[in-house]
Amino acid sequence: MDDAFLAVDWGTTNRRVYRIENGAVVRTERDERGVTAVTDFAGEAAAIRARFGDLPMLLAGMVGSNIGWRVAPYVPAPAGVSDLAATLLRIDDRTMIVPGVSTSTDVMRGEEVQLLGAVTAGLVPGDALLVQPGTHCKWAVMVEGRIADFTTAMTGELFALLRAHGLLAAQLHGEVTTSSAFLEGVVDGKRRDLAASLFGIRAAKMLGTRDDADAAAYASGLLIGSDVAARLAAAPDAPIFILSGPELGNLYTAAIAANGRSAALIDSHAAFVAGILAVGAAIA
Repeated sequence: MDDAFLAVDWGTTNRRVYRIENGAVVRTERDERGVTAVTDFAGEAAAIRARFGDLPMLLAGMVGSNIGWRVAPYVPAPAGVSDLAATLLRIDDRTMIVPGVSTSTDVMRGEEVQLLGAVTAGLVPGDALLVQPGTHCKWAVMVEGRIADFTTAMTGELFALLRAHGLLAAQLHGEVTTSSAFLEGVVDGKRRDLAASLFGIRAAKMLGTRDDADAAAYASGLLIGSDVAARLAAAPDAPIFILSGPELGNLYTAAIAANGRSAALIDSHAAFVAGILAVGAAIA
């Protein structure tokens, strides 16, 4: 890849464009032109170049999915930077899409760049458990700097569905913070009797034992607590790092601490840039 190029972290609902020169980001822009908002991807790429410069472009994320520009392959785990670089989908000689990573039971697109970038930049050790909170939370086991295995949990999507639909929706409009209600939910989530615990939110309202202002925090704690307890049990000794912004990152930090472990919060944007630079440098 040239000393100057464009990188696009192109997700389902939003994207972030980076202009990178000599290993440093000199300009970046985030918008809501995710793949579900785009029909003419070639036109979008041309528009990005018109704004950021007529440079080679390296794309990652859902742009390489079956709802994106073209379907990029999956690299089987264990996977490292060189595996991604060797399996790029080339749209043309100046436009390439980074492949996803798969196991026999799971898939990811976009997260692999952050995961490998975090290791490449020295933000995390080569052997670690990395978590990427979000709509579909990723938990990745890194071994010798490669993605060895991972699990996807629909934690964020389940919370959004509960907030928007069904019996509990009217109760779940409060703020979610690392409050006592959230931590109570985390502790109850360890029991993994999730369906019964969720109905308990309704019962608490009827019995007057929990204020509705705390219901959303408790529900979030239940879901995150269940997710965290399952993943930590599967990796009892690994150091844990959270690739996220502070809003979700602080919730997962608190939930992991409530399970007797500690986790460090890592800047996911810095990890992406490090990862895309590493992939670009490895292109033959």
